[in-house]
Amino acid sequence: MGALKLALGLLLALFGARQWRRRPKDPTQAQLPKWMAAIDHFTPLKVLGLGLVLSAANLKNAPLTIAAGASISSAGLPVPQQIGTLAIFVVIASLGVLAPLAVYLVMGERAKNLLGNWRDWAAQHNVAVMAVLFFVLGLKLLGDGISVLTAG
Repeated sequence: MGALKLALGLLLALFGARQWRRRPKDPTQAQLPKWMAAIDHFTPLKVLGLGLVLSAANLKNAPLTIAAGASISSAGLPVPQQIGTLAIFVVIASLGVLAPLAVYLVMGERAKNLLGNWRDWAAQHNVAVMAVLFFVLGLKLLGDGISVLTAG
């Protein structure tokens, strides 16, 4: 388990450093990728399909998901509690998608301006936010891995 956490931590820290180096120097120059800008014109079914593909095929999600699974399985919890913990992880990991959906469902058409502002902010700061997130989680996993390996 320690070696897995060490490897995942290194991978995430490298992802973070790579993202940080690739960030635009001026956040106002950041642009949404063409596929992301096209989402505004997708049908709900296409958006669902795209979400499933992106969550399953995104290599950046794999280390986080594997680390969560490893932590949950090594916690010594009974299987029903592991399943519950995994369900909580999935909900928390989905908040980035669920929050805008909830705002739209509650506010309806009035949410367009607010969601547009959120999208613009995310487009401008996405690379920096992801870089810091990956780097911090990577360092945490590196520390956990070192701790497990030196304790054993």
